[in-house]
Amino acid sequence: MERTYLLPLLLTTLVYSSLGHRGGRSPSASLSISPDRSQFLEYMSFSLSCEVQVSSTGWRLKRYTATVKPSESGVDWGFNQSNYIIKTAKTSDSGVYWCESGSGEHSNAVNITVHGGAVILESPALPVTKDDSVILRCKYQATLAELTADFYKDGSLIRTETTGQMTIHAVSKSDEGLYKCNNSEGESPASWMTVTGWSSASLSISPDRSQFLEYKSVSLSCEVQVSSAGWRLKRYTVTGVDWGFNHGSKYIIKTAKTSDSGVYWCESRSGQRSNAVNITVHGGAVILESPALPVTEGDSVTLRCRHEDKKTKDTSSNFTADFYKDGSLIRTETTGQMTIPAVSKSDEGLYKCNNSEGESPASWMTVTGPWPVWSESLPRLLCSLLVVSPYLLVTIVLLVKCRRRWAQGETRVPRKTRQDQPGQHVEELTGSP
Repeated sequence: MERTYLLPLLLTTLVYSSLGHRGGRSPSASLSISPDRSQFLEYMSFSLSCEVQVSSTGWRLKRYTATVKPSESGVDWGFNQSNYIIKTAKTSDSGVYWCESGSGEHSNAVNITVHGGAVILESPALPVTKDDSVILRCKYQATLAELTADFYKDGSLIRTETTGQMTIHAVSKSDEGLYKCNNSEGESPASWMTVTGWSSASLSISPDRSQFLEYKSVSLSCEVQVSSAGWRLKRYTVTGVDWGFNHGSKYIIKTAKTSDSGVYWCESRSGQRSNAVNITVHGGAVILESPALPVTEGDSVTLRCRHEDKKTKDTSSNFTADFYKDGSLIRTETTGQMTIPAVSKSDEGLYKCNNSEGESPASWMTVTGPWPVWSESLPRLLCSLLVVSPYLLVTIVLLVKCRRRWAQGETRVPRKTRQDQPGQHVEELTGSP
């Protein structure tokens, strides 16, 4: 059950961690959790709070849960307050939590797993900063007993510690990933640890959609600033990291299958990671065509509720469709598509659609703030200076040399060449070449 709902919860965490790499304005609120952990044993306590820059008025905590039954998944609208203390946690408290304003603005999201087993991994729920020290603990129930523990990252054993805890003294982007642990008493769930910092690569997808019908094609590519050598595409599915997925920095899925659903990212040999993209390949008849990559504030975005005729394999969006955001009906369109002319942060959220032929899966649409003008102009300015500097230097040298010539010429006695009028003469200045 935990693996079944881990993927959509992990997706939300990855979306928000990838936003840390991008420019744009900071959110007006942030969600804090105490203690800062992503996993809890049943009956433990923790608290959540919306920390708002100006005023907490209108900000409320929201929670998204995912279970085996789709009808039981979705945004928990009964969960509606800005501060919340869970005194005796239950597995049903597992989910993605965030703060949301009355206008629809979102804070960062935090993924919490309440585990009904005996072992958890105590790891940070909030992003950690590069070069910080991080301690991961493999905890057995509520005891203080130190049991030898194995620690895994992205499915591979990285360390065995007799003290039951592992310390990363100066965390880096290569330490970002999916961690779990086990000891003699059992195995913990897996949790993603995010490291804030800048990545030199980005993952692109064509067409830019988060959902695909079966047997459609999609291409993925690692776009690296200098060279794509050493960068590889990675994939995480409900069964874990797919180590058999090794297609270099570019991959084309010609006939997509539901097993191709997952979270994709680029990773270098040194462990650096790009943004993550979630792809859902749906075996049903209806999908929502929405952007897989973040969209920028002010851009126009069109969402299409697309249906496939299973007999003819023809697809069409020309059906009356209902569009939902965060579980609420927002619009009905007879054309089967909905356009947001100028998208804003309040449009960020979880979207799905339905029509007479069925209902689509839900996908998260991320909205980023406008890029600062200097963020793009500065590299160009530096490049221009590098190109212009040699010519500018030569010009200055020539001017200095000319100035010296003029200075030397003024100290010499002028030689008369001809005299046109009394009291007037034309000088020919001679000097060192």
